[in-house]
Amino acid sequence: MGASAGGTWDVGLAFEQAVSDHGEDVAYSTIESPGYVGTTNRMSDGQVDGGIVDTNTMSKAMNGEDMFADSSVEMLPWQGFLAFPYSIYVVARSDTDIETFDDLAGATVYPAEPGYSTRSTTLDVWQMPQVADIYEEMDIVDMGVDDAPGAMEEGTIDAAIAYGTPGVGNTGFVVEYDSRTDVRYVEHTDELVEAIQEYSGAGFSEYDDVVEDFQWQQDIGADGIVSWDLEVTFTFHPETSTDQVYELTRIAHEHGDAVRDAEPRFTPESLDELTSAAIDDYPWHPGAAEYYQDQDAWNDDWLVGDPDEAGSYN
Repeated sequence: MGASAGGTWDVGLAFEQAVSDHGEDVAYSTIESPGYVGTTNRMSDGQVDGGIVDTNTMSKAMNGEDMFADSSVEMLPWQGFLAFPYSIYVVARSDTDIETFDDLAGATVYPAEPGYSTRSTTLDVWQMPQVADIYEEMDIVDMGVDDAPGAMEEGTIDAAIAYGTPGVGNTGFVVEYDSRTDVRYVEHTDELVEAIQEYSGAGFSEYDDVVEDFQWQQDIGADGIVSWDLEVTFTFHPETSTDQVYELTRIAHEHGDAVRDAEPRFTPESLDELTSAAIDDYPWHPGAAEYYQDQDAWNDDWLVGDPDEAGSYN
């Protein structure tokens, strides 16, 4: 299974241990892969049997968009089950006049490092018609995540995305600027909410206690927030054994606690949560589909992939 660095890698290793402890007739190993796009390409090339990939990358691969416009994949990664969400929102330095999303027009805004899926998803949401006029007036900052906390502290970045996994905490560079700079939540607007809800490549969530949910070290001036979610999932090559994917899906359902004991970022605790990142009109691996059918958790509107037609879904 391909897994990129950071939290994704940690989840992959934790799942590998759960398979070792609770699996039957399935071999599983975690192989480092260069990001979600790199994992998608390696799976298409048959270098890995599966991989941990976000749903936005999957949708773009299916439609030949963005990074896949000039370099399409022959085989899509087929849906399996949710790994974890990255919930994304915006904060601004407290010494700015930025209070709502509309105030980001004209501000220097950091949407994460170029090449990050969180950045790509964020910019896609911001380019939705409801808020595109605000986005077009932003001064978007291109910078590595290692440099962003210092730029926030120095005042060269007015606002930045924050993201993490609920119940686990924020990602590394957000934790870093949390410790160095006073920030506040940039209040969402009705237009932003509509943009998130209408964008097919991201989930939508609401949180009532953002400080506790994401373990902020400071009061960011809000309790309730909304987020657009990068939903990260376990996916599988169309030719990967149906029996093995069935078994991996069973482990995710029946032994998710064992995965969480090793890595809390693995969040799904029920069949509904395992399937919560479902993409419409996108193939599910037959092994995962069969497991959900056996558990009466299958939605008849979902699409079961046909291995004989594997190259025809994109």
